[in-house]
Amino acid sequence: MGAERSESGTPDRATALEAALQRRLHRLGLASDDDAWTDRYLVCENFVDSQTARARQRFEAISRFIRDLIAHRWVKTRIAREHANPKRVYYLSMEFLLGRTLNNNIINLAADSLVRRALEREGWDLSEILEQEPDAGLGNGGLGRLAACFIESLATLEYSGMGYGLQYEYGIFRQSISNGYQVEEPDNWLRRGDPWQIARPGREFRVPLEASLELRGSTLHIVPNRPSTLIGVAFDRPVVGYGARCVNTLRLWSAIAPKTFDFAEFSHGDFVGAVIGNVAAESLTRVLYPDDSTLAGRALRFLQEYFLVSCSLQDIVARFQRCDGGAWRALPDRVAIQMNDTHPALAVAELMRVLLDEAHLGWDEAWDITVRTLAYTNHTLLPEALERWPVEFFELLIPRNLEIIYEINRRVLNEVSARYPGDDDRRRRMSLIEEVPARSVRMAHLAVVGSHSTNGVSEIHSGLLRSSLLKDFVEMFPERFNNKTNGVTPRRWLLMANPPFARLITEAIGGDWVTSLNRLEALAPLADDAVFRERYTQAKREAKVRFVDWLVRTSGRAVDPDSMFDAQIKRIHEYKRQLLNVLHIVILYGRLRRDPALGAAPRTFFFAGKAAPAYRFAKLIIKLINNVARTLDEDAVSRGRLKVLFLPDYNVSLAERLIPASDVSEQISTAGYEASGTSNMKFMMNGALTVGTRDGATIEIAREAGEGNAFLFGLSAEEVAASRDWYDPWWHYHNEPETREALDLIFSDHFNRDEPGVFGPIRDALLTAGDHYMHLADLSSYARVQARVAETYADPGAWTRKSILNVAASGRFSSDRTIAEYAADIWNIRPCPVR
Repeated sequence: MGAERSESGTPDRATALEAALQRRLHRLGLASDDDAWTDRYLVCENFVDSQTARARQRFEAISRFIRDLIAHRWVKTRIAREHANPKRVYYLSMEFLLGRTLNNNIINLAADSLVRRALEREGWDLSEILEQEPDAGLGNGGLGRLAACFIESLATLEYSGMGYGLQYEYGIFRQSISNGYQVEEPDNWLRRGDPWQIARPGREFRVPLEASLELRGSTLHIVPNRPSTLIGVAFDRPVVGYGARCVNTLRLWSAIAPKTFDFAEFSHGDFVGAVIGNVAAESLTRVLYPDDSTLAGRALRFLQEYFLVSCSLQDIVARFQRCDGGAWRALPDRVAIQMNDTHPALAVAELMRVLLDEAHLGWDEAWDITVRTLAYTNHTLLPEALERWPVEFFELLIPRNLEIIYEINRRVLNEVSARYPGDDDRRRRMSLIEEVPARSVRMAHLAVVGSHSTNGVSEIHSGLLRSSLLKDFVEMFPERFNNKTNGVTPRRWLLMANPPFARLITEAIGGDWVTSLNRLEALAPLADDAVFRERYTQAKREAKVRFVDWLVRTSGRAVDPDSMFDAQIKRIHEYKRQLLNVLHIVILYGRLRRDPALGAAPRTFFFAGKAAPAYRFAKLIIKLINNVARTLDEDAVSRGRLKVLFLPDYNVSLAERLIPASDVSEQISTAGYEASGTSNMKFMMNGALTVGTRDGATIEIAREAGEGNAFLFGLSAEEVAASRDWYDPWWHYHNEPETREALDLIFSDHFNRDEPGVFGPIRDALLTAGDHYMHLADLSSYARVQARVAETYADPGAWTRKSILNVAASGRFSSDRTIAEYAADIWNIRPCPVR
């Protein structure tokens, strides 16, 4: 089965990677003794020897060693791009959910054996050292994780690409659980520094505002009519492509004040006043997603978005002028800017401002350049999730941008009137300005009219954008709309996250799948090979045991690795329907209470995800999950047969452990609400079977694997929309005995005897308020499909066969494929190999 091949691919490729690694060691003066680096980096960086070094110091030493191995290629990539001067793509995103960097860079650099050999000599434990790195607090959910996969694929495919984001000092928050409730704590991920970021003090840009920031107590306030300036300082992180042929850059902006210290105030005894202005300015990039339930929090978020756009565009323009001489008409041929959702949509007005006020171009030429340079990815079908910023924010902070937006809107509405005379309702719908309940700028509308491409992120999502959310714009600009189904990087989510499984695949079909994931289709014939199925089952159980050992070690909680692992890990939101999952678990519990002798395989349900601090209903769902978990553990009828665990502080590192161990992937959003999803793809390529609605990319996953190898249920998006006017959740309560029994059990305080009535809001949402997300409409269908899941799992041969076929069909969901489509269809760029 080709056992002599390495995970790096063919023998020739592995040899080439080893030769490149030896050249890097030679440049560091370590070619004669490639194990000596541990002493050098500990002594020179931390002033300790290998015997007394703590785990964190060992992590820092290894990270700096790997960074130095990368450095030459990073510089070489930049020089090669300057010589070749290809068209460049810039990916603007408020989030980059990177996870940990060390192990990813070791693998992409092909330095795994080198590092392990040195650590064995020193007696160091690599797994302990890897745990010293916090997940980078630069993102929160799928949007940021997608951006991280995309920039890795850009580097692996050797495109000239660069990511732009913000250097948050604090991540979204650290989540803990107390009495079942979510508790938010600061995530100071930079407290001990970050060995991967390189400060670029020479890359500073001024961001002028028509107001000032002022710290009053612990709250940041905007002071109108007092112009001020922020300074954006660049911090760069290397983005290492697989094989390290190309090392691109993620550039993050941190805010500082132009006046670092008021000596006069300090000398007169006002020690706080001397620095308070700096603290206010530097607070801008301190926190990812400030609380948007307050006006001050929303204003801070608005400022963050403008700060990202202003700094990034200044940097992009400076590079364009340096490399291309500043011939503005050439900008769209040399530069592509992708806006990841509406957060960077201010780029439309800001690029226009640069072209009008600084380049002194006429409106028509500036608009043509802007539209051909910018592209927009939409990530949501929820109208309330499409950003709308109060006109007041623009008037206070960036009034010139508001003038430009008003003029864009005037011209767009004139065109609407010319094409659809007398259709005032269409004008109202398409206006960039929303008049009620308060005047605000519709950022999605600005992004659509100001760019040449608007793409959705799954086939159904793109179709729904065309038919509903952005229908008016599709009719006006049909050529601008397209689909780019999301993907994930197999380097992190299979090669790194699941090493035994990756080795099995490589031994079976060779290692080229790492960069050409569609090669996994060669596994399909092996689904009927008894020997391979046995080895596959062993690799799957090894992943489960590895996860169980980690869980016991880090939390003290034990689960049965021979039980079915059923996982739903994602942001807690009503439309993602963690509540539907819990309702089904209560149904299973009710069956055991009625018939304790009922035969069923043991099942463990894992939940993980964070609820926004101000989203009280989502936090109540977390409370319900934890209370149900406690009751199941305490009741002898369910103990050892049904187990529920909520895993706190969900992040990339937790996902890398749980996904390979999971048997079932829960993708159960209300149809028509999930744009794509990417956890569904990660589960699929690690062999989990999908239980899902016909929503997002789950439709495409089922199509690729074959619907017989997935478990689909529930209403379609069309049926959800069509039933809105007549849907009555009480019908399900009165006519479905198990639905009624589950709800009655929850609302009888069975799971919350110490806090009677605490789940009343859930009753109100499901019954009194009409069950907007159709939990009860889909519950019986969900219970039936879950019965099929249990029946199939009871036949190990049938289950394993379906699992293998899912892995074999997962090739389409590589971010390499997605990026290649963006490059060809939207950005018009080609790979620029670094020799």
